[in-house]
Amino acid sequence: MPDSDAKQCELEDLNRALDAAAKNVNIRLREGEYQFSLAKAIATFEFELRFPTVKDLAKKLYGEKSVEDQQFLNKVQTILKKMEKSGVIKILPKEKPWELQRYALNSFRFLDAEKSSVSFATQDEIEKTRQALRSRATPDQAPIRPPKNKNLRLVLLVVAMAVSLSLAVWALTQSPLNLAIFVIAFLLAATSSTIIGVLIARS
Repeated sequence: MPDSDAKQCELEDLNRALDAAAKNVNIRLREGEYQFSLAKAIATFEFELRFPTVKDLAKKLYGEKSVEDQQFLNKVQTILKKMEKSGVIKILPKEKPWELQRYALNSFRFLDAEKSSVSFATQDEIEKTRQALRSRATPDQAPIRPPKNKNLRLVLLVVAMAVSLSLAVWALTQSPLNLAIFVIAFLLAATSSTIIGVLIARS
């Protein structure tokens, strides 16, 4: 489920990280070691459009009790700081001083200190995350607008109504009165007005 606290700029950064090429880093990312496990866990959160804190990561990787061990959390934060300096992750800015820092990957592909190619996302995971980002962005970035053809129809109907009313007024001023033109023009104006009302109500 998407994190309600995720900001649009953070989601845009995530999109860029998904597209990023393999990033060279001066840290080892060997499976089974802390750095690898933490990066993999951050990726898992990001697939859900969430940006984890140190407590989220500790709970996911090491269980509920690890969150209560401040010394252990400090150790994890030290590793995360090292990962940030190496360019693997970024620390997201806090809105309030008392909030825990949240983390995101700079890329999902790396070439580590041992020149090993490391990936934290499959192509399927990347595509699903992109789709989730598009779904999340749609309400904010694509406000509902009346279709162009509906706008054109409204303009044409207004013109038709104006012309019909002008004809009706003109027919009334003629002597003798041209009743046929007046009735047809009046009916056209009334019909156009009704359709305009319906279109506006539906938009």
